[in-house]
Amino acid sequence: MSELQKIAEHRSFDGFQQRFEMRSQALNSSTRFSVYLPPAAAQQRVPAVFWLSGLTCTDENFVTKAGAQMYASRLGLALIMPDTSPRGDGVPDDPDGSYDLGLGAGFYVNATQAPWQSHYQMYSFVVEELYETVIANFPIDGQRIGISGHSMGGHGALCLGLRNPERFGSISAFAPICAPSNCPWGQNALSAYLGDARDAWTVYDACALLRAQPPTQPILVDQGSADEFLAEQLGTENLVAATSGLDHVRIHMREGYDHSYFFIASFIGDHLEFHAANV
Repeated sequence: MSELQKIAEHRSFDGFQQRFEMRSQALNSSTRFSVYLPPAAAQQRVPAVFWLSGLTCTDENFVTKAGAQMYASRLGLALIMPDTSPRGDGVPDDPDGSYDLGLGAGFYVNATQAPWQSHYQMYSFVVEELYETVIANFPIDGQRIGISGHSMGGHGALCLGLRNPERFGSISAFAPICAPSNCPWGQNALSAYLGDARDAWTVYDACALLRAQPPTQPILVDQGSADEFLAEQLGTENLVAATSGLDHVRIHMREGYDHSYFFIASFIGDHLEFHAANV
């Protein structure tokens, strides 16, 4: 297991906001991730929530914009925030400079196509390598972990959570890309990373996963009605249809809220309370 290098630490709500760098075998590169440890972690192992951020983000966006530390401190939750893609020398990026492919846009998949496959293994990094790293190095209860995220990261939270119920006991998302097989962002990324055979896309499409197998974990989703990407990219109506009749899935349409971190900050307390109650 790779050695962790602590590159930042800040006292926050009687806990510690930290940032680390490690050499990732899955990503074939160095990567950074952030951790918030609540004050309860000084005495015992605590439950945790993995947070997956969206397009163009790093591990720091949620840390500095969501206001989550106050709630995590009170609830005794650790927070784990990976980067959104591999980075560094030799890591390919979109040659056209598009924001929805390449650096900052890993889509939480294991790429199978050149030139992406040698580095873009974000699914394995989060589910296996990062999960095992934080359990081994931090006072976190590996049996009590939830997963959450925003936009591309909401897609990731739904897919990684649904496919790994033994690891993630609760799932939540803000404005997730619900059906990436049927929207421009998803089609661009999945075709590049996985190829044009759409059968390979289904394991990274939350609605396809839900149609194939009802979820075992409780799920909470918030979506803003004024989200500028709602109609073309997010496909919330597909998620509503795929979870119809499931009492342990809650989907809220929040009137007037957009796609920004102002939306996330408004409801992150609800999501962390949801995870604390269900992991």
